[in-house]
Amino acid sequence: MIPKATLLCATLATLPGYVIADTNGDRLHDLNHFFEAADVRAGPEIVDCTLSEGTETTCFRITVAATPLTYTPGPWCPTHIDEGAEAGGIWFLDGETVDVDGDFISQLSEIYGDTNWKLYDPETGDIRYTGTLEECEAAARPDVDPAYQNYCVQCLPETLPEEAVVTYVVPLEPVAASRTAPTNMSGSGVAYNGVRLDGPAPVDAILGAYTIAPFDDCGGHVNPFVGYHYHAVTDCLDEAPDVAEADNHGAPIGVAMDGFLILPHLMGDGVAPENLDQCNGHAGEDGSYHYHAGEAGSNAILGCLTAQAGCTLDDPDGTCDASVRPPRP
Repeated sequence: MIPKATLLCATLATLPGYVIADTNGDRLHDLNHFFEAADVRAGPEIVDCTLSEGTETTCFRITVAATPLTYTPGPWCPTHIDEGAEAGGIWFLDGETVDVDGDFISQLSEIYGDTNWKLYDPETGDIRYTGTLEECEAAARPDVDPAYQNYCVQCLPETLPEEAVVTYVVPLEPVAASRTAPTNMSGSGVAYNGVRLDGPAPVDAILGAYTIAPFDDCGGHVNPFVGYHYHAVTDCLDEAPDVAEADNHGAPIGVAMDGFLILPHLMGDGVAPENLDQCNGHAGEDGSYHYHAGEAGSNAILGCLTAQAGCTLDDPDGTCDASVRPPRP
């Protein structure tokens, strides 16, 4: 973790190609440019906020639709074991991503060494998959309904009762934390296209119910609560905003919930970044701290958050107090 005394950050206003944001007007200009590929419903605007360790500071608030504008999410589940990779998405296996095609589905018992795996009808080759909202809600939860064990789980955006809209409240300047924090509560951040960069997928719970919940080729899938969101960063985020690269680190793909920028997994020259900390962050040559997205198959866009986090809100007019812990379910 970066000591308080040396907390330097790469923010939108400090990147080459941006106006130095000495005023809130400059900051909003930069934010509007950064999120111009997102389906913005409100904001960005400057608001007061309370961060995860109780620090009162200034944040930006932006409300975005969860579905990207530049592509249609999916597919996720193939329908027959003869179908190829184009019919399904991807999954995490041994630190890498693999295609969820018919062959993968048919070999799950061998892959995981358990004969209880059987997501398809051995007579017809038809794969069992969730297709309705009711099925999605029963299967896409930590305690999977026993009726949907041995299913390929997908939640289709068109079955959701309403469009998912999320409000992010993120500190304008990162504030040092006393300790690193996991991303499973706040999420990792928000991509420039407005899609949530989430924390780790609950892979153990998914596999424990003999289910597979694939991501599409962009690393995203849908749940009824936040809609479409990423658990992996793939080349779908390569078309970042037209911002000059700093220190050959690549253009930023998102903003973390603590205000630091998230850059691609690889440097601009295709080489892996060096000296990353446990959160996937390090300081550039100019001393500014930033993150690099984790490898696509790692199930960790960020390893943790270095600074104090802001909020994700259901209410676009809500107040952010990230120090208040949600009640236990």
